[in-house]
Amino acid sequence: MTRVEEVREAVQEGKLTEPFSKKNLERVFKNWGKGTYDAYLFKHRVGNPGGYLEYFERVAPGKFKLVK
Repeated sequence: MTRVEEVREAVQEGKLTEPFSKKNLERVFKNWGKGTYDAYLFKHRVGNPGGYLEYFERVAPGKFKLVK
């Protein structure tokens, strides 16, 4: 299962509520590496400068929701 699939499943199961932050990811996904918590949401946000796949929309500073 990919990380974004893990996030989608956690939202569907109510383990993670939107909008969420990196701290919320740390609480739910204890097996991810520290660097992942620090970068994943920003790296895959809508309009990211690296051209990475866009999974999340930033709705407030440090807060994100899944792109539907």
